[in-house]
Amino acid sequence: MRGTSGASLAAAQERFEPVLRSAGADAQALGEQLFAVVGALDESGPLRRSLADPSRAADDKAALAARVLADGFDERVVDLVSGVARSRWSSDDDLVDALERLGLDAVLASTEARGTLETVEDELFRFTRALVGQREARQVLSDQSTDAERRAALVDTLLDGKVDPVTQVLARRATTTLRDRRYVATLTWYGDVAAERRRRLVASVVSGSVLSEAQESRLSTLLERAYGRPVQLNVTVDPTVIGGLRIQVGADVVDSTVLSRLADARRRLAG
Repeated sequence: MRGTSGASLAAAQERFEPVLRSAGADAQALGEQLFAVVGALDESGPLRRSLADPSRAADDKAALAARVLADGFDERVVDLVSGVARSRWSSDDDLVDALERLGLDAVLASTEARGTLETVEDELFRFTRALVGQREARQVLSDQSTDAERRAALVDTLLDGKVDPVTQVLARRATTTLRDRRYVATLTWYGDVAAERRRRLVASVVSGSVLSEAQESRLSTLLERAYGRPVQLNVTVDPTVIGGLRIQVGADVVDSTVLSRLADARRRLAG
């Protein structure tokens, strides 16, 4: 997804990430509700087009989304979908694809909270590889003319009791909700998103005062240079912190006075 839609998705992910961190393992439920929204929009062209209509006022579209999801949906999901409706999309399909990606982000965030993200990534990869030699199974799992419950039952036969529950949830979803894709291609995408999420570092930052956007940007740049990978900042304000920041990245605890030197040292070590 590129251009306007890509920027809108990135903004939605940035807004949603703190919600997922706070939800922990319960983020899976948010993801499954977002998948339900995707299913409803796939089935309703008029609603999908209304939410993505660039000529319609942003607040009007957000209010429509809130009304549609008023009963039975978590308010965090309602807020997210309303925000997505406010954004601009190159097409109505892009809006739905973005919600699917956000749902996948949520489900994978739940495994991250449980410490099983790497396991799920590995199991998705292994299952995808195993299907390479099973042509008949691949055909059935990608056949939209075959009953969805029969396809799901086949996944259960292959995976039940052998993988993390989230791996099985995603493997079932990939066949029951094909969205005009081949089954293996969807599993591969799921695995790629899991790998992308696992490679991203999370920096927990405690500051004595609210950081400006410029300060957060500079801190993020310094950490990315130091660790050689993208870094997600989770900033908490604690008035008892005096004179700088406390930053934790994995097992590393860094204070702001040594951050620049850490970045320089890592660059020198890298050659």
